[in-house]
Amino acid sequence: MGYPALDLASKTAVVIGGTSGIGLTLAEGLAQAGADVVATGRRRQLVECATEKIRRLGRRSLSVPCDVTDRGSLEELQRRVCAEFGHVDILVNSAGMTRRTPFLNIAEAEWNAIMDVNLTGTLRACQVFGGTMVSRGYGRIINIASLASFVGFLEVTAYAASKAAVAALTKSLSVEWSGRGVCVNAIAPGVFRTDLNAGLLNGTKRSEELLLRTPMRRFGRVEELIGACVFLASDAAGFVTGHVLVVDGGFLASGVNQ
Repeated sequence: MGYPALDLASKTAVVIGGTSGIGLTLAEGLAQAGADVVATGRRRQLVECATEKIRRLGRRSLSVPCDVTDRGSLEELQRRVCAEFGHVDILVNSAGMTRRTPFLNIAEAEWNAIMDVNLTGTLRACQVFGGTMVSRGYGRIINIASLASFVGFLEVTAYAASKAAVAALTKSLSVEWSGRGVCVNAIAPGVFRTDLNAGLLNGTKRSEELLLRTPMRRFGRVEELIGACVFLASDAAGFVTGHVLVVDGGFLASGVNQ
């Protein structure tokens, strides 16, 4: 028998950026732990596919596309989820984008686009959904940070700056809201091959260096992030807030590896 406080039955979760990659895996993991899950993103077809996957796991879901760069879109998502489920207990902010560009070549439009999705999109979602959580006196918010929240990576300056800011946002919100029943944490994945980063990893010198820096000598499997997410979403984490939980195969602990 599992640990009861890790059971998410009767909980409702919204996973933004939950239609592919890490976000979809986390959405399915939350459903497997008992939650009803709304997995959403910009592309309607992917939203419908994710919704069907959640339903096949025996959980309730809702197909509502959402764009984190549009506050009105988030407000409509929140309205429809609350109309269907009554409230939202868990919010996972997994929408993200990156681009590899030498610093001197970064156009302001590129910088602003990455910030708008990764950082300001997280801010918008936290405001839209966090307000009702604070009013209810209960909530779990899980943001997606990065190894780049802590260390520098070559030629992804905008992404790294946005993810460092997501970690700071997470800590700041925890200070504001934890006394009101809302725990705010983040997960910082190590190197997991997804559609978002495949071009940076497949057969590249960068890939070789990342593997050298990772003591486990492999990239992570996205399902290895589920345990961290379920824990932070659960009542077992009722005294955990403002924490950035790193799941990285030892990368940040690494110094000399050979």
